[in-house]
Amino acid sequence: MVLKIFFPQCCNRADSGLLVGRWVPGFDSVVVLAVIHYPFIPGQVKKYLSEMQSAIQLELTVLGSWSMPKDGQEGMDSFLKDLSTIFPQGRWLQLSRELGKRGFACQVIGRDAAVPPRGQPKEGGDDEKEKVIFIHYDQRKVMLSHLHPAHGQEPAAEGVSELRLVFQTVAQSQPLFFLDKYDDGPIKLTHWQSEGREASILVELIKQASVPMCLVLTWLLSLWTQLRSIRVLNMWPVRFVSSKLSTCVQLSHRTEHLQTISSPRRAQQHADFMRKANIFVSFLVDIALGLLLISWLYRENRIGRLANTLVPVADHVAKELQELLQWLMGAPAGLKMNRALDQVLGRFFLYHIHLWISYIHLLSPFIEMILWYVGLSACLGLTFALSVVSDIVALLTFHIYCFYVYGARIYCLKIYGLSSLWRLFRGKKWNVLRQRVDSCSYDLDQLFIGTLLFTILLFLLPTTALYYLVFTLLRLGVVLLQGFIHLMIDIINSFPLFAGGLRLFRPYRLAGE
Repeated sequence: MVLKIFFPQCCNRADSGLLVGRWVPGFDSVVVLAVIHYPFIPGQVKKYLSEMQSAIQLELTVLGSWSMPKDGQEGMDSFLKDLSTIFPQGRWLQLSRELGKRGFACQVIGRDAAVPPRGQPKEGGDDEKEKVIFIHYDQRKVMLSHLHPAHGQEPAAEGVSELRLVFQTVAQSQPLFFLDKYDDGPIKLTHWQSEGREASILVELIKQASVPMCLVLTWLLSLWTQLRSIRVLNMWPVRFVSSKLSTCVQLSHRTEHLQTISSPRRAQQHADFMRKANIFVSFLVDIALGLLLISWLYRENRIGRLANTLVPVADHVAKELQELLQWLMGAPAGLKMNRALDQVLGRFFLYHIHLWISYIHLLSPFIEMILWYVGLSACLGLTFALSVVSDIVALLTFHIYCFYVYGARIYCLKIYGLSSLWRLFRGKKWNVLRQRVDSCSYDLDQLFIGTLLFTILLFLLPTTALYYLVFTLLRLGVVLLQGFIHLMIDIINSFPLFAGGLRLFRPYRLAGE
């Protein structure tokens, strides 16, 4: 027979006391969960174990004694050995270790006779040796891994492996681990959560402070939700403008995230917990990056230099657009354009550029003040600052958007007219009621006028198509810039930073995912 003792690594240096755990049913194995420190009262130990058994629905017993004597505890071994009469078991384990040595000494005491330590012959002259195997395990990794059955599911009684039962025992004993706080009662345990009392105190204080913080945050979010439900803010113009502004969209996302974080409901599943943790970590990273951006902007008068650079850049862009339009009004790339339509379209767009330059110069005295207040939005997070930058880019390139809309509208009207006249030329028409193309007979005047208009639109199409192509490319450049900004915002909002950190530093937390 080989006795396997699953011993937690965190108890290697525990003070002398009692071993608490469970004998694995069906196997000659024992799982040690914790060590109850000396001094203790046996009656309180029995009461504590009975409470734990009713809480976790798992049989916990005192397996034996753990001896690691210090100065002034010379008679500790004999005292712990006598406790086997108070906590009667089929077998009583006596584990001991001396300070400064790595080895363990084990003695298994049965009801009738004692089993000598490993490597020593039994009494009676029998040379058969009792084999004891120590298996060290990490309680935190075993408990947090998902090798044990899911919650509420019991494995089949037959065919269950020994390792499966060990993992299940440690997992079901989770309340035993988490009942150990920094304010210990008369019974003090040693397990992985006991390492670092200062950390335990900080965790408890954070838990106690998080409750009023969540209440205050929930109250503020309720006020914000009531403000958003005002009827004036839900009218069509306001709702349409807010849906187009990246800042309003980001504000809506952050409101949902904060409502998820501050929800008093406990996460029922591991996926819900991971989602909350990812949102919380993303929110903290967002705030930290925003504060770093503020510290960079408001030093060395960087906002003033940015405002002084913005107007010349806008003038340079307007000048380049003017040169582009003058190039289109000539013979671009050697193409022969319709001169009349070319001049009309060119002057129309040049007039819009002049209006835009006047608008920029009108706002130039206030740009620095606007940027100063806009920079403060970074205190809400880097995503808010990026959203404001996206809106600023949209406002500064509004004339390019207008050019694209005008060009697209004219081009679509011409395509629609050419398709209708092409059907007329072939003796067809579009049936609006049946949503299909039917045959139709036209008289000579209708065919003549339709053919004439088709020819005119066809020869004017290259000029319109060229303007549409150029302004579409300009609009595409602006959209790519805004898309890059929105991509950064989405990465900060939705990238699973918490799960990625666990994958790198605590992969056992995601063992069953």
